[in-house]
Amino acid sequence: MATAKTYKKGDKAVYPAHGVGEITAIQARSLGGQKRSFYVLEILENNMKIMVPVETAATAGLRPLISKKDAKKVIDILKTDEVAVKTQPWNRRYREYMEMLKSGSPFDVARVLRDLYRLRSGKELSFGERRLLDTARSLLMTELAFSMRKKESTIEKEILAIFE
Repeated sequence: MATAKTYKKGDKAVYPAHGVGEITAIQARSLGGQKRSFYVLEILENNMKIMVPVETAATAGLRPLISKKDAKKVIDILKTDEVAVKTQPWNRRYREYMEMLKSGSPFDVARVLRDLYRLRSGKELSFGERRLLDTARSLLMTELAFSMRKKESTIEKEILAIFE
């Protein structure tokens, strides 16, 4: 098994369902009489602070930003014609999409974004669908921008062009 990545202050990392954050501190805290270390992760999108135990960070889903090569794979997923979730009715599909977003996988998030963008071109999205689309978009845009060393607005334009 691969060893868990160790982060230091200033590192960027991705936390499932929250997106890209910056490690702003590593703090020691006593919980139940035991001293534990925590990464303090500030989510870039909304400045939310999350404390992730260092020893369980990997199993909690904290991961490094994807490489430029993987970012290109994400873009390729957006360009494919397949549909990731075909389940009916909508509430079952919604649950499957939520699980994909919570997985922390940028490839799963890309599949959600692709499916909902395609669905949007055929019909008006429900409130829940629009929220999923916005969540998938914000989770992906920031990470792609960092990984590809481009502005988020540039990435968004490139992605919108795929679906036009």
